[in-house]
Amino acid sequence: GEGEVHTLRFIHRGRELGFSMAEIALLLKLWQNRRRASADVKRIALSHVADLDRRMAEMAAMKRTLETLADCCHGDARPDCPILDELAE
Repeated sequence: GEGEVHTLRFIHRGRELGFSMAEIALLLKLWQNRRRASADVKRIALSHVADLDRRMAEMAAMKRTLETLADCCHGDARPDCPILDELAE
């Protein structure tokens, strides 16, 4: 029915924003509870933002490392490769 479709859209949008299924389950309960405190919803959202910030910083560090390693690699027919050396350490 229409209610189920709306719920599925809610879940889909939550996944698009990167929320885990556990977070979406909490948000869904809050959404369905008209006596909820918006502070609870905000707490979940800001916790997710902090997690995204942490993951983005980790990915930026990985990117910098890989760019440095790729710059050090000659990329020719020689067998020596700093990328593989780094992975082996």
